[in-house]
Amino acid sequence: MTAPRASKAASTPAAVPARETYSISDLAREFAITTRTIRFYESRGLLAPARVGTSRNYSKRDRARLMLILRGRNLGFTVEDVGEYLALYDSDPGQVAQTQLLLDKVTSAIAELEKKRADIDAALTDLREIAERCRAHLKRT
Repeated sequence: MTAPRASKAASTPAAVPARETYSISDLAREFAITTRTIRFYESRGLLAPARVGTSRNYSKRDRARLMLILRGRNLGFTVEDVGEYLALYDSDPGQVAQTQLLLDKVTSAIAELEKKRADIDAALTDLREIAERCRAHLKRT
């Protein structure tokens, strides 16, 4: 199961006063996502809010993690990629491994996008050539 794609608004949260804890609806509203999306990330182990009865209380740390999750998802990274990155954040105080992983993933994403752009450019060239042949044919008839 994959989480719904986060909206562009999610990578730039609305200005919210600094607080110690946030409810699930606070975060959903701030990041323009559904509570279901937040619960999905929680079920995947990316968020771990404190529980008070049946309520979830998200900390500043959870909010920051959610921001990183959404940013990563908007950049095309999988939930697993984001989880791997967040796990390194917790286990690597110097952030060397985390930074190297991020560099590797970003470099790979850039290469994939450049390949897609080259494929799109080639397709556009072919389509323009076909369109021009069609125009030429129509002028002759």
